[in-house]
Amino acid sequence: MRLLFWLCFALIAYAYVGYAVWLLLRTRLFPTRPLQRQYVTPSLSVVIAARNEEANLPAKLENLRRMEYPRDRFEVVIASDGSTDRTAEILRDHSSTVRAVILGESNGKACALNEAVKRSTGEILVFLDARQYVEPDAVSELVSCFADPSVGAVSGELLLEDSEGKSEDALGIYWKIEKIVRKLESASGSVVGVTGAIYAIRRELYTEIPAGTILDDLFVPMNVARMGRRVIFQPSAIARDRLFSAKGKEFSRKVRTLTGNYQLLQLAPWLLHKENLLRFEFISHKLTRLLVPFVLAAALIAAWFLPGPFYRVAFWAQLGFYGLSLLGLAQLNLGPVSRISDAAYTFVALNTAALLAFMNFVTGRKTIWMPPVLHREIKA
Repeated sequence: MRLLFWLCFALIAYAYVGYAVWLLLRTRLFPTRPLQRQYVTPSLSVVIAARNEEANLPAKLENLRRMEYPRDRFEVVIASDGSTDRTAEILRDHSSTVRAVILGESNGKACALNEAVKRSTGEILVFLDARQYVEPDAVSELVSCFADPSVGAVSGELLLEDSEGKSEDALGIYWKIEKIVRKLESASGSVVGVTGAIYAIRRELYTEIPAGTILDDLFVPMNVARMGRRVIFQPSAIARDRLFSAKGKEFSRKVRTLTGNYQLLQLAPWLLHKENLLRFEFISHKLTRLLVPFVLAAALIAAWFLPGPFYRVAFWAQLGFYGLSLLGLAQLNLGPVSRISDAAYTFVALNTAALLAFMNFVTGRKTIWMPPVLHREIKA
């Protein structure tokens, strides 16, 4: 039981802190060649998959119009995936500036992206979402990284903001750790996955996405790395989004993302084989966190059965932590305690999402376009 308890503790610590420390040591001991960035203007295609985005498309098209990139060097290709609102009509109205791909039936984002890529012509494919605002220089910042021939894909950064436009990207401990890990992965070689709202790849490295794939922003870059090119994180390429105001959308998004990690193990089993140059990073960054809810339960049970005051304290400390998460759920204003309870709530909510993702996986439940559910919003 003691061995089980300490193994559980070690895995949890590694998942959230240890892996980042290992990456930091690797970058210090075995630094990679510095990235060669410079202003370049290859032809590029901005690719967007949209479904029922009539509310967001006008602002997005205006956002793209203000993009700081030579107008004769880029095109915009938007696929409407069986939209039932005015999305297709809006795209047709902008046929002079947008290459519209109107799909009569909805087959999911993956199929819509594949069709859009087939109709595109650019040397560089820039993938954006319909909702987020992209900084005018964001695309140029992404493309500048392709001056380095070793780079095959580049991820931008998504900043979450509140209703007053204040950045919320630092609110969650989880999000802080995630951003640190991405930067360290990039500095040490390649990141595992990209920001779905803003990333780019070389056209010749694009691999058609299997129908129903949830995480195109993990499947695509992992295939780029498989071909021997770097996948890097460029924080100066910024997209901005609002925190979901409807309760539960953040939670639903996290469940969907974690379900996608399980799905990828079926779609791309090579991720766990030695041919995956990022196998260790993929396991450390993505899979260990899927195990944490089960490890937490095992640690609680082990502490209950182990004799001695230390394990008694460990058992009640775990229960106390979960009790704090309930205070966070209730959103009670308790001064300094609220910061701790909010952090506890975020941790528990994320691991609950991981547990639900496992249930989705074993029951075969899939969600192609995310619907809202009712839970408290999590900022992570």
